[in-house]
Amino acid sequence: MPANLEAYHALMQEISDKVILVAVSKTKPVEDINELYEAGHRDFGENYVQELVAKQPILSADIRWHFIGHLQSNKVKYIAPFVHLIHGVDSLKLLQEINKQGVKNSRKINVLLQLHIATEETKFGFDETELIAAMTQLKTQEEWDHVQVCGIMAMASFSSNADQVRAEFNHAYRVYQNLKQQFFSDDPAFDVLSMGMSGDYRVAITEGSTMIRIGSMLFGERNKVGA
Repeated sequence: MPANLEAYHALMQEISDKVILVAVSKTKPVEDINELYEAGHRDFGENYVQELVAKQPILSADIRWHFIGHLQSNKVKYIAPFVHLIHGVDSLKLLQEINKQGVKNSRKINVLLQLHIATEETKFGFDETELIAAMTQLKTQEEWDHVQVCGIMAMASFSSNADQVRAEFNHAYRVYQNLKQQFFSDDPAFDVLSMGMSGDYRVAITEGSTMIRIGSMLFGERNKVGA
């Protein structure tokens, strides 16, 4: 199924220019990605390292690649040379490896810290207390000079209860603002609150999201592949 350009243009008109759209292209062929690229889009999100590494060299060099899946430390090295933003940093161990690969590649790698706000235990991320502890360590040690924390990412519960989803997004917004005030008040790069997908992006935006991740609306249902 080719990219839905009508849906893409409608979505771009709907969202504010303060909200970044990450087109989730996981499992989709390069032809579909190129359709959105030709329409002017540059931010694309992938869930699987192997798939991202395969697509990156054969697509345009000015694409901003977002890694939005659960990233294992031993796979950071494969995307470190080019990734624009890693969304799901959920441990200090992973952050350390990203910094290490940043050193090796002579670049500062942009990351988002993942906040766990959902009821499902299967979702990853720090809780608020762990996040504050991690930032305290990050800000008091000089070893983190090759990572740039740009904000936080959060995924709401998979639920039809709109009030619950809104409350979870509101919690993420409050944590984001607290971190910004406590640790990043003098750092303009800390400006991303990534939350909201095809089913809940409108609620996320009303609760302060500055980045949404949309796949099925743009590309149709994803193809089934192994992780």
